[in-house]
Amino acid sequence: DEGRQQCLKDYQTIIDEVNQGLGAAFDLRPNVGVEVQRVPEFREKGSAGAYYEPPSLDGSRPGVFFANLRNMNEIAKWGMRTLAYHEAVPGHHFQLAIQQQIEGPTFRRVLPFTAYVEGWALYAERLAWELGFEKDPYANLGRLQAELFRAVRLVVDTGIHYKRWTRQQAIDYMIEHTGMGQQEVSAEIERYIVMPGQACAYKIGMMKILELRENAKQELGEKFTLKDFHNAVIGNGS
Repeated sequence: DEGRQQCLKDYQTIIDEVNQGLGAAFDLRPNVGVEVQRVPEFREKGSAGAYYEPPSLDGSRPGVFFANLRNMNEIAKWGMRTLAYHEAVPGHHFQLAIQQQIEGPTFRRVLPFTAYVEGWALYAERLAWELGFEKDPYANLGRLQAELFRAVRLVVDTGIHYKRWTRQQAIDYMIEHTGMGQQEVSAEIERYIVMPGQACAYKIGMMKILELRENAKQELGEKFTLKDFHNAVIGNGS
């Protein structure tokens, strides 16, 4: 439990560091902060490795990055930065909390579209690396492993729902190609079984955002700025 508390503190340190260093890439910022909490123990077994809960609409409660601490052997230190960037800053917290600040119909503030939301979070992992926040080669290895994990999701989701793979086939494939543990993979595969297509959304959304960024660079030339691009992508909600 002492190690679990240290893990939560380390995640918060990573988030605070990146949050202070994004001035060159972002104009828009959430009005509320984000904190790290443990996934409630009764939910740990079947939950993902992490997830994000947006702030309350009135701003009285911050956004929360929930980390699953069921088995500390699942949490590699070299993967912590990538996960924090995905779930919190500049990932889910930036996109979803900023969306809640939009003026207008309520649906614009709350509607999620998975390929956009998760695509942004996966893009945020890469962006943090591009901006120099993963100087340690091991941290960059964590980013690459996480991207591989999302690519494997394309295969197992399609395998289950189109090619009619069994649960065990999908588990075996994911373990072989990611190096993740049995318990973690089983929870992931069971999630994919009941949510067809959701696992595909991450990588597909990320590739589309990168494609749009490249298009903007080609069209705008010297007028292109990351700030303006990010304003366009996350300033109008899902």
